[in-house]
Amino acid sequence: MAGHSKWKNIQRRKNAQDAKRGKVFMKMAREIFVAAKEGGGDPEMNPSLRLAVDKAKASNMPNENIDRAIKKATGDLDGVSYEEMTYEGYGPGGAAVMVKVLTDNKNRTAAEVRHAFNKNDGNLGENGCVSYMFDRKGYLVIERSDYDVEEDDLMLEVIEAGAEELETNEETFEIYTEPESFSEVKKKLEQSGYTFETAEISMFPQTYTPLGEKETEKMLNLIDTLEDNDDVQDIYHNLEADEEVLEKLT
Repeated sequence: MAGHSKWKNIQRRKNAQDAKRGKVFMKMAREIFVAAKEGGGDPEMNPSLRLAVDKAKASNMPNENIDRAIKKATGDLDGVSYEEMTYEGYGPGGAAVMVKVLTDNKNRTAAEVRHAFNKNDGNLGENGCVSYMFDRKGYLVIERSDYDVEEDDLMLEVIEAGAEELETNEETFEIYTEPESFSEVKKKLEQSGYTFETAEISMFPQTYTPLGEKETEKMLNLIDTLEDNDDVQDIYHNLEADEEVLEKLT
């Protein structure tokens, strides 16, 4: 997964901004709602719901918020109906961008997403225009400082658990899986005593688009604008920016 650290730098910035807890909890509640609506309210029988609940708990979302979202989805409480959609397009300099939303008003969300692109020298495209540039994979991150384990030993455990790949850097072990085996790999590694800084199924770019300082700044503004939209759940892109430029802009 060459170049993933570039993606991770942007993710770190995104995560820092997402510390606006109320907004984060609302987005997670929507994700839980949709998962429960589609697959039932029992996390043990619904892998998508279990993943959404785990993510919410990792962000310290209160249990009552989680329970309320599930009850709304299963009809125990009145609630609106959300639809999951993905918008695809190009940011400044031609960087590929995918925007995953959960919305109760498609027209409003489409207009707001389109405005964000246009305002930052990007443009929305047709469905499928950039999704072929990304691979969907399970992603698990273990903090190296939390465990006294050698890379080779962990590699064996990861392979036995059914994962595809292990990458190591100074701070973390990064594990990649096929989406279908993500839950099983996560479960087996948890049984071995590991906990995760990140555990999600995400989209990873196959290649990256290098941008200069001006275009990078516009791209970061686009990401900020989309992140501030209550309907936006996730943003995937293939921006490649110089580390010094990122430091300067963030």
